[in-house]
Amino acid sequence: MLPWIAMIWVPSYNKVEPQLFEFPFFYWYQLLWVLISAVITALVYFKTKAKSAKSSKAQPQGGAR
Repeated sequence: MLPWIAMIWVPSYNKVEPQLFEFPFFYWYQLLWVLISAVITALVYFKTKAKSAKSSKAQPQGGAR
């Protein structure tokens, strides 16, 4: 949700200064959010994976007879 809000509010990053390695703010700000979004997605994935692994160990294996 946070990356979506940051990208939908265009006036907050619609500027040239400050530049980073000669890239205008407009471009490097968006690329930074791509990286932040990837980190957020990875955190959610690993937290969800850890929870599902714990819950699957607690339940007995096998089917109904």
